[in-house]
Amino acid sequence: MISTQAPQTRAPGSLPRRLGGGALVLTGALLAPPAAIAAFLLAAAANAPLPACAAAALSASALVAGAVAHLGGRLARTRRRGLLALLVAASMTGIVAVAGHLLVFRPLGFTAAPLPAQDTRYWQLSTGSRIAYTRTPAHGRPRPEPVVRLHGGPGTPGVGPDDLDRALAASGFDVYTYDQLGSGRSQRLADPRGYTVARQVADLEAIRRRIGAGRLVLAGSSWGATLAAAYLAAHPGNVARVVFTSPGALWAPEWEKSGEGEIWDRLSPAQRERMDDLENRPQLVAWSLLMAVNPRSAHALLPDADLDPLFDELLSSVGSAATCHPGRPLHEAVSRSGFYSNQMTSEDALKAPDPRPALRRAAAPALILRGQCEFKRWEIAREYRDAIPGARLVQVPGAGHVIDAERPELYRDTVVAFLTGRPLPLPPYTGQAAPR
Repeated sequence: MISTQAPQTRAPGSLPRRLGGGALVLTGALLAPPAAIAAFLLAAAANAPLPACAAAALSASALVAGAVAHLGGRLARTRRRGLLALLVAASMTGIVAVAGHLLVFRPLGFTAAPLPAQDTRYWQLSTGSRIAYTRTPAHGRPRPEPVVRLHGGPGTPGVGPDDLDRALAASGFDVYTYDQLGSGRSQRLADPRGYTVARQVADLEAIRRRIGAGRLVLAGSSWGATLAAAYLAAHPGNVARVVFTSPGALWAPEWEKSGEGEIWDRLSPAQRERMDDLENRPQLVAWSLLMAVNPRSAHALLPDADLDPLFDELLSSVGSAATCHPGRPLHEAVSRSGFYSNQMTSEDALKAPDPRPALRRAAAPALILRGQCEFKRWEIAREYRDAIPGARLVQVPGAGHVIDAERPELYRDTVVAFLTGRPLPLPPYTGQAAPR
């Protein structure tokens, strides 16, 4: 029997609809990851915990992929467009979840090295900070004002006591060396926004009260010199003498555009390659996005236990660039670095008030030590000298930023001579142009 039914023909325009529908399905799949990222960051900005941020990201991925796929199915006149949308949504959500697990929610894999042995004690300060410190008691009759050492970074303490501590103790000073909040053996904060210049100044004032000193002798290196200047500006009557070694910017906003000189500019090719290897990690990309919207969420993603060892590795890899001989190994006894203390305190320094008006009225004798190969701009050290009445500036030959490591005996003798009122081993520099 011959059928009289007419053969089926494709409706006009069906091929463009199918192509357009397929393109929409593909577009939905491609939009799913950025939608997930946007939802994750919006949830983080709203202070949602990380699991809720992840749930928001997966939901956004499913919603966008499924909705656009459903529109594609309608355009192509697919009968089971609901099933198509469900399959696309489930597939993209699974891909986003796996990618997030492998690329973002994964530890960096760095292990903290054991801390060097030292006689660590702790202060529980009135500011709420739990601070680790060492004390080197004076030999014989102690001088009236103790010395407090301020390490650099922010967040990069050394190990105490060192040769300078012992030399100062032999000269009659009680010496306190402490790990600033968020570094070394001291407390880490759950919310990294708590690391501020003002908090560090308040901690130092609380330490003065805790040890019962009327006035302090301050010896700060690098960022520690900046902290000493900030404390001197805030509490000028509480400082007997102060040493600024390889000082950082006196007021960071002044150097924000021009730059104060960076160690990264002096890296060898091998050091730069190692730094790039340490920094080029997908977790750090996600972390940087979170830092822009909510540092507390960034801290939850990569806590101190992850980032402090990475920071230690980075510093040990590039440390020799701070010396007169960047290619030579640098052997320094260091404690555990504090990454968030470093990042957040440095950022807050750009908003700190200008200490120079107060420093121009300070009466404490001051010494500035600057290495011949210092990578920071000459004008920074000169500004300390010019801002503080009677301050003396000494350039140390054969040393860069880490004077104590490159010229340890000369550094020790110069600091002790200044603090005990003896003539300095090197003459002060009084010129305005950079010394040769």
